[in-house]
Amino acid sequence: METNESMTIAAEKQHKRAIRAWTMYDWGNSAFATTIMAAVLPVYYASVAAVNLEPNIRTSHWAFTTAIAALIAALISPVLGAVADFRGSKKRFLTIFMLIGVTATALLYFIQSGDWLLASIFFVFGNVGFAGSLVYYDALLPHVARPDEMDQVSSRGYAMGYIGGGILLTINLVMIMVLPGLIPSLDAGLMTRLSFVTVAVWWFVFTLPLLLRVKEPQRRIEASEAGFSPLKASFTRLYKTFKEIRKYRELSMGLLAFWVYSNGIGTIIVMATIYGAELGFSQTTLIGTLLMVQFLAAPFAFLFGWLSKKLGTKKSIYLSLSIYTLIAIAGYFLYQEWQFWVLGAAVATVQGGSQALSRSLIGKMMPKSKSAEFYGFFSVFEKFSSILGPALFGVVSTIMGHSRLSIVSLIIFFAVGIFLLTKVNIEKGAAVAAQEEQELVAVN
Repeated sequence: METNESMTIAAEKQHKRAIRAWTMYDWGNSAFATTIMAAVLPVYYASVAAVNLEPNIRTSHWAFTTAIAALIAALISPVLGAVADFRGSKKRFLTIFMLIGVTATALLYFIQSGDWLLASIFFVFGNVGFAGSLVYYDALLPHVARPDEMDQVSSRGYAMGYIGGGILLTINLVMIMVLPGLIPSLDAGLMTRLSFVTVAVWWFVFTLPLLLRVKEPQRRIEASEAGFSPLKASFTRLYKTFKEIRKYRELSMGLLAFWVYSNGIGTIIVMATIYGAELGFSQTTLIGTLLMVQFLAAPFAFLFGWLSKKLGTKKSIYLSLSIYTLIAIAGYFLYQEWQFWVLGAAVATVQGGSQALSRSLIGKMMPKSKSAEFYGFFSVFEKFSSILGPALFGVVSTIMGHSRLSIVSLIIFFAVGIFLLTKVNIEKGAAVAAQEEQELVAVN
């Protein structure tokens, strides 16, 4: 009896260590999202790498660079996800993409004045590594967390990401904006390039707990796939998934709902800073609000994980989308800088929760042994959610001559997203996933 009890206690400790290790990857890779994607590299690209180009050309080159990176990541994710499932190598693929991203990020150190093309190439590889690794990171969630823990573990991952990414961004901004003033021999350009190296190191170091403490899930395949090559198996799986799409009706509807409301969420995140700049708000307000959101979003991500226990996953997402709707309406009446800070705080209350619960919602309705394939599709929907929302924002802004109605127009995504989500039966989707899992054969 004591032996069984000791084994149970040891297994529970190992389970908790695996969860902590899994969430640390969010802590590490989020530095790429904050410093490279959002705050530092875009400014360095425009002011140094592409300084010899016309201002509008710099902006268009950066836009094309980000679009190409997102498109590549979206196209390869489902195929490589299916390969990883078939081979039983989710951790190996995560490691490969992480190393691609880390290496490309570190190489940004060598970008000097006029090197915009090289900077674009390094960023594309870095972003593909970042987005690709997240497919396999997400795919490990159903294996690391028990079914009744998924909302809380997913929320904890997002919370850790906000904290980790925010801490390094703060360090990087001090390096770039403060240290050169205190130590005249330090150049802001050098500090910026060193900040890229810190991101690479941070990302790599905080991946190690996952690699050491999270086990590779057992490989399970369909009986008919015995003897298949990984590539043949992946395309066969994808073809079968599309052919039997009605079988995954709940999962498909969940992905569609996610794609619709993510257009609204993503557009608010991407366009908030430039909207504030259009209104004439200071850099201090814009950067300060970005940092505030990073740290304030963490406790609210935890809160939504707890809230899902009380209300359920879908109702908690409804709540977050309702708050986003109010934020979009309030954005029309934005005139003062203090109001921008308030709206930023409001975004922080729902940003992490909506994303974390969406990830766990989809995870509950997919076969565990095909999680990389289906999270590959989740990645596709996530990437393409950055198209329709900004496009609507731009069209309305062009027609009206200002962006106030552009912000309000985003409520259509939240309203339609909520409607589609009401059509999703999570329990039915989970039952289909469980049946599919039972039909798979365990192999070594």
